[in-house]
This record gives sequence, C-alpha cells and structure tokens, in this order.
Amino acid sequence: MDPLTIKSRDAVADERSVREDIDTTPTHNPENDSSFIGEIFKFALLALIIVIPFRLFVAQPFIVSGASMSPTFETGEYIIVDQVTYRLHEPKRGDVVIFRFPNDPSKFFIKRIIGLPGEVVMLANGVTTIVDPETNSETVLDEEYLITDKTDDHLSITLSSTEYFVMGDNRSASSDSRVWGPVPSDNIVGRALIRLLPLNTFTVFPGGYTFTSENTITTTSNDIE
Repeated sequence: MDPLTIKSRDAVADERSVREDIDTTPTHNPENDSSFIGEIFKFALLALIIVIPFRLFVAQPFIVSGASMSPTFETGEYIIVDQVTYRLHEPKRGDVVIFRFPNDPSKFFIKRIIGLPGEVVMLANGVTTIVDPETNSETVLDEEYLITDKTDDHLSITLSSTEYFVMGDNRSASSDSRVWGPVPSDNIVGRALIRLLPLNTFTVFPGGYTFTSENTITTTSNDIE
C-alpha cells in the first residue's frame, strides 16, 4: 500500500502558484511557415509542368476579336484550339484554323481554309473556283456558311506545296489571303476545337464545314491540240 501523503496548506498554495505561472499560449513555429510556403511552391511548379506542355503541344485558348468570321464567330467568344490533329493529317478544305499572321507572327488570325497546297484558287463575281492542275478539273464551291454578301473579287493564285488559301466568312470585312497572300503550313497553330464561352454558344468543332459532291460542282476541261 502506498503511504498516505499529506501536504501542508502552504505547499498546496505554492503548487497552485507554479501551475498558474505556466504560460499555456501556443508558441509560433517558423518552421511551419517554411513548410507551408514550400508546399505552395511545389504545387505551383507541378501546375506549370502540366500546363505549359499542354498549351504548347495539345491545346490552347484564344478569344475572338473582330468581325472577319461573323456570324460563325463573334467578338468575345472563347475558343479552345486543337494543336494535335494536324500532326496526324493535313488540314482540310472548310476547316476553321488559327494561324500566325505571315506578316507579323506575333499576331494570331482565325479564318477558313479554301485552297489546299498545289491548287489554283480563282475568285470571280462572288464565285470561288478551285482548279486541280493534276487532273485539270475545276470545282465551284457552294459556300453555304456565307450569310453576308459575297464580294466581287477577281483573283487567280497558284499555291505552292506548303501553302493554304484562307478567307473569313464575313468576306466584306475580312483581311485574308485575298489581301496578303497564302498562309505557310508552318504558321498554322491548329483548328477550332471547342467554343467554350459564352455558355449558350458552346459547340464542338465550331464552324466546321465539309465540302462534298453535294455542295460542289466539278467539271473537267479537255485540252485540244
């Protein structure tokens, strides 16, 4: 059996005084701040490691500015551009593409591909005709996406093996290949993948258009010697 311990009144008072003198306020540990800052830095670094390659090689956002593609695209619309597809196959006629402006690569333009490498593009009286030099065939494009008036441009241009002829859907308000020439393939960033904002205009492959035998007229010219 443990011996009974009896404390005097003074001893009890002294013990109480000691307990009351102990500071119970939590102490600040500078190491906690360093650890928190370190975690934030790691998170930011990880985000950069993921985001930068994604924007450089997969997809990146753009905001439309200007009326050159109206009504297909309007000012302020937020679009995501696919940068992968054209690494797998060449751009197609009718694709809406984002590219670096040939005369100032720091600027980005959005237009529709009309002429493909090696073709001859002819514009006359509001009609767009594509000539294939290999088959000597002429294809008249029925551009159903054009709501605004067609212009009376008269132009004939032969594209090299690495050039594309592009035009805006709002022909009367667009500066495009009719003015400053074709776009080199290396300048093409990608195609419009998603129209994200405004939400009520959300679209996958916005503005995409496929030319088929139903919306083109093709004739073949025979040379007579």
